[in-house]
Amino acid sequence: MFNTKYTHDEIHGNDRKIVVGLDIGTSKICALVATPGDNPDELNILGLGIVESKGVARGFINNLEQTVRSIKEAVRQAEQQSGIQINEVIVGIAGDHVESETTRGIIGNLNEIEEDDVFRVIKEARSIALPPDRRILHVIPQEFIVDGQDQIIDPVGFRGHRMEVLTHVVTCKTSFLDTIYICVERAGLKVKEVVLEPIASSIAVLDEDEKEVGVALIDIGGGTTDIAIFEKGILRFTSIIAIAGKKVTDDIQNGLGILARDAEKIKKEYGCAYLPGINRDEDFMTPGIAGRAPREITKTVLCKVIQPRMEEIFELASAEIERSGLKASLGAGIVITGGSSLLHGTEDLASEIFGTQIKIGVPSRLTYGLAPEVENPIYSTAVGLVRYGLENQDENYNEHLKKVEKSNGTGRKKSLKDLFNIVQKGIDNLLLIK
Repeated sequence: MFNTKYTHDEIHGNDRKIVVGLDIGTSKICALVATPGDNPDELNILGLGIVESKGVARGFINNLEQTVRSIKEAVRQAEQQSGIQINEVIVGIAGDHVESETTRGIIGNLNEIEEDDVFRVIKEARSIALPPDRRILHVIPQEFIVDGQDQIIDPVGFRGHRMEVLTHVVTCKTSFLDTIYICVERAGLKVKEVVLEPIASSIAVLDEDEKEVGVALIDIGGGTTDIAIFEKGILRFTSIIAIAGKKVTDDIQNGLGILARDAEKIKKEYGCAYLPGINRDEDFMTPGIAGRAPREITKTVLCKVIQPRMEEIFELASAEIERSGLKASLGAGIVITGGSSLLHGTEDLASEIFGTQIKIGVPSRLTYGLAPEVENPIYSTAVGLVRYGLENQDENYNEHLKKVEKSNGTGRKKSLKDLFNIVQKGIDNLLLIK
């Protein structure tokens, strides 16, 4: 096991910050400790804790105590490897309870548009009627319109009477969000932020050029398949499907009559998602149950169990991409990540179903310590959570409002990414008021 000691200067030198991502998944719970690298966009991996997830199904926490124990163990491992005491974490959220919609905000009586005007119009866009059991998780600006002129990325400095904004609003069930807070707090930690998992994964594996040209990310985890679509550098669509790698394991367990842990092991060692991709068939033994003799199975038989479920996952994802209306805008094709992307033949099967270029997404620009181990699709969400935290911790919501009040529009212009960060801080503050 990797282990070292870090001096105060190595960890905190050059005003470096430490961020911990906590991925509470259906198949695993992962805690990742990182700090910015020496070069822009690089990430130093200081510690990793990963345990089998117990108490989570299809993205939902269904057993508090088991989940708390798993979180504690993952954090303990990460602390031991990094030599750092973990107090707060950035947590991922998924599940088919997550919904998204496009909203519009409008304000008038303007002259020269200032940053506080931008904030006000985005605030208008998030003022949507929600049932009491739902909360806003993210508000993502997509486009500004000033006196009818659309496709404006940064409206600060424009002159106009009326400004509109289109935003992508992500909501989740209040009860599920509260459960995340309860589990993390019972584990002795503080929730710094909660981030939609496909947003996190996209930060870890997608290149800015891919986002600009147009790309769809499909993250096949244990309990959910998460989708995020980018076009012109902006997140346009998100969706979560409650079928993923755990269903593949269930099919193997039921089809071969073996225990779940043996099915998962066989899937990783011998599994293939695409029958034509098996160049040489191979026999292997499946364990017997309750004194029964082991059985001999071929890779071909196993693939015939796996492939239909993987086809279903991709067909459901394809239907969501069609629903987004952005299929024709995917110039960079589709990037697949998550644990199930490691199944042999996944890329070929996806290429056949989607009819476009496919790439397996792996976290990149990682340095130091555990970087080689973490450069794996199963850690895409955890790495993305850390990157999100580092990108969004520069200024808090109240400090920004004070700057806006004093700037009178003369400060640096904000990109859509900056605007997303600003608004998100306000939402995070609301979420933390319990």
